[in-house]
Amino acid sequence: MKRMIRRFLRLAIVAVPLTLSLAACGNFLGVPRAASNIYTLTPKSTFAAGMPRVDWQLVIEEPLASGGLEGARIAVRPNDLEMKYFADTRWTERAPKMIQTLLVESFENSGTIIAVGRQAIGLRADFSLKTELREFQVESYRNGQVRVRVNAKLIRQARQTITNSASFEATAQPTGPGIALAVRAFDAALGAVLRDIVEWTIREGQAAHLAARQ
Repeated sequence: MKRMIRRFLRLAIVAVPLTLSLAACGNFLGVPRAASNIYTLTPKSTFAAGMPRVDWQLVIEEPLASGGLEGARIAVRPNDLEMKYFADTRWTERAPKMIQTLLVESFENSGTIIAVGRQAIGLRADFSLKTELREFQVESYRNGQVRVRVNAKLIRQARQTITNSASFEATAQPTGPGIALAVRAFDAALGAVLRDIVEWTIREGQAAHLAARQ
């Protein structure tokens, strides 16, 4: 019995430093750490006066994005050939998914469309909006400005034809250093792009909808 107790104590003594060692080198082993700062952006709620109210339905597909912009990390470009990320900081979800949500909410806030939703909800839509996220980063080599650029295609669902396409871009300058002010610049630049996409989609979609009735 004493021999078994001594053996158990020896194993425990060995196990404790091993456990502490693994905990200390967790990052060395690739164990992810929780981000200390998590940010989100806001949908657009103000639009140009005189936008038509439409009776067709729209599906918003999740934007495509390059590998550098596809994740939840907040991107920064030290030059036009290099992509880096802010440390311990991320968006609440992947950038394309976040922008899809903000597009849906912005269309809803416009009060101009009878129904809009994500592709996943199975909405029987008249049009779908396909977008591609081309720029979504802080550009430190340009005084820290934020650049957002989204390419959009409006697809008529019945025939799967492109009604029209356009590119939307905006920049915003942070009012000071630090990630919090950079995120406010992201919100301003993306807000301008969201507004332009909503207004363009409603007008182009309505023109195509009325032309199809003739």
